[in-house]
Amino acid sequence: MNAFTVVLPAERDPLAAALRVVAYATMALAPVEGYLAAVHPQVGKVAPALLIVGWLVFRIRHRTLPRLTPLQVVLALLGAVVATTAAVHSAEVFTVEYAVRWFPFLLVTAVLADIGGREVPIRGLLLAMAAGATVAGAGALYSLIVEGNTRASGPQPDPNDLAYFLVAAVPLLFLTPRVSRSRFFVSTLAGTVLVGGAVATFSRGGALALAAALAWLLVRRVLPWRVLAAAAGSVVVLGLGALLLAGPQLERAVQEKTFIAATNVDTRELRWQAAARMVAAHPVLGVGPGSFRTQYAAASHNAEIDEQTPVAHNMYLEVAAELGLPGFALFAGVIGVAVLGSERAVRCAERPSPARTEAIVLQAALLAVLVASAFLSEQYYLPLWSLAALGVAAGIRTGKAGADACPARDQ
Repeated sequence: MNAFTVVLPAERDPLAAALRVVAYATMALAPVEGYLAAVHPQVGKVAPALLIVGWLVFRIRHRTLPRLTPLQVVLALLGAVVATTAAVHSAEVFTVEYAVRWFPFLLVTAVLADIGGREVPIRGLLLAMAAGATVAGAGALYSLIVEGNTRASGPQPDPNDLAYFLVAAVPLLFLTPRVSRSRFFVSTLAGTVLVGGAVATFSRGGALALAAALAWLLVRRVLPWRVLAAAAGSVVVLGLGALLLAGPQLERAVQEKTFIAATNVDTRELRWQAAARMVAAHPVLGVGPGSFRTQYAAASHNAEIDEQTPVAHNMYLEVAAELGLPGFALFAGVIGVAVLGSERAVRCAERPSPARTEAIVLQAALLAVLVASAFLSEQYYLPLWSLAALGVAAGIRTGKAGADACPARDQ
């Protein structure tokens, strides 16, 4: 058998079918990881572990090598930087714990990019992510309406983290064809749950992220104005209904959020300034994975007496502070190759076409993640990594690696 044997379709190859299942499970279960952790702290790691093992077995069984792309090079170099700075700062309290968090994400990203470029449909992976987020959105609404929480949390202890998952999934609903009434109904219902759940978190970063994603879909002509207007009208109607049914509860939630918001602005500014000082003091290897928390009190001159070991609430500053500027450059490189891959897929696709829509909604979801991460430390959650991987996979599917760039199309 040749080292590059052609792989059978999933319906004829049990290994390929199993690989699809665990890949879909990995995407779908990430938004509800909090529910899984309530069962057992390690349950949420089962699907990613099976994905990595299944991918290795599949490649060995079929004697196929992973397609070499710039993403794998960047991920390998980023892993080397994480290992180096962790070794240098190994005496810090959180270094080992946080360094260990990085490597599964780097490996899963490489695996998803590889299988998304060949064996597993990108559309299926994105819809699996949307399905899991919809369940999380339902949990958010349940926590608000039934449990009486002032801010929806559901499967994530922090409402802002929950909003991050929900708004990233909203653009993915535009993957579903509207030729079927049943599919249109399911998409509308899922969209209502996702947006409603995100609104119920009262996350301002989530609102900005959603606005950015919808604006991107409008600019790239995937989201028609009339659909946006209808959706906005539905949100207003639902908001009025919620106000009538749970007015006092919502008023209390708004008052609490207003009180907390002013404090959050001040504390985040303090943390961002502290992160910038760490970057300036340790530009090459940073302070070590997770060590923003231990270094914060000193870098901020003990600005928060009641919070000595917080996160930076800005993914970019936190990564730069902990890994140094070379590590941050490689981290940004992961995002960069994803953007380039997805844009190549857009330019190479016919207009209109499902492939073009797929690439644009992927871009919108990634944009939502990047905007939300300006206010949150989200480098340890799957959406960033999975969307980056699928952006590269979309570029791979446009043709063989190294092929000439596609001619520019009217977009």
